[in-house]
Amino acid sequence: MRINWDYIKLAFLSVGVVALYGFADQRNQKRMVNNVSVKFIGDNNLYLTEDAVNKLLIQNYGPLKNRPKEQLVLNTIEEVILSNDMVKNAQVYLTVNGELVSKIVQRKPIGRIEGVSKFYLDDLGERMPLSKHHSARVPIITGKITGKTLEDAYVILDYINNDDFLRKNVIGIHIEDEGKYQLKFRMENFVVNLGGVDNLNKKFKNFMAFYAKAAKDNSLEDYATVSLEFNNQVVCTKI
Repeated sequence: MRINWDYIKLAFLSVGVVALYGFADQRNQKRMVNNVSVKFIGDNNLYLTEDAVNKLLIQNYGPLKNRPKEQLVLNTIEEVILSNDMVKNAQVYLTVNGELVSKIVQRKPIGRIEGVSKFYLDDLGERMPLSKHHSARVPIITGKITGKTLEDAYVILDYINNDDFLRKNVIGIHIEDEGKYQLKFRMENFVVNLGGVDNLNKKFKNFMAFYAKAAKDNSLEDYATVSLEFNNQVVCTKI
């Protein structure tokens, strides 16, 4: 009977590879976490600090440094970080060098509500608590705060943030009632009566045409109110 040495060699090689993989995996699992780092992605304004994240993890797990990697459940650590009201998204992973890395995307405020309750409105239209670490420079929202008016305020802010001129110049939204919204500008004394959130594109196009002409005529300071509530026209009240 002829022995096929090629098959025997292949079998020994396969066993060796499996054994080596198992040994390496076991050794890897026993490695310790040698460093813990927190990285914030995107906006540099820190509504949540690295120290705050580390304290949150320590409160739930104790010290993570010098802990065996096999004791860590990365999905659970992500869930703990996501439980913080300032966090929009989080990714936690271990590097080959034993570093535990948390990459965090913070929530982004686009408006600040000043009323009985004070909070931010974020870029998804959700309520976001104020931060003790940083105060966002965003338009102030005042007046009649309800679920519906906040939905409308979000629509207005979303439009404003997509226009360079409006984003730089609108500093406030006052809510008189549902469907009655006023805009306050950084450099101008007049108030813009926007009305409701219908036909925003047309209303702001009309406003920009008015603004360009009034700026050219040096008459912006002559107006007390500028109304965009009426179809296809801008109605102004002088001081």
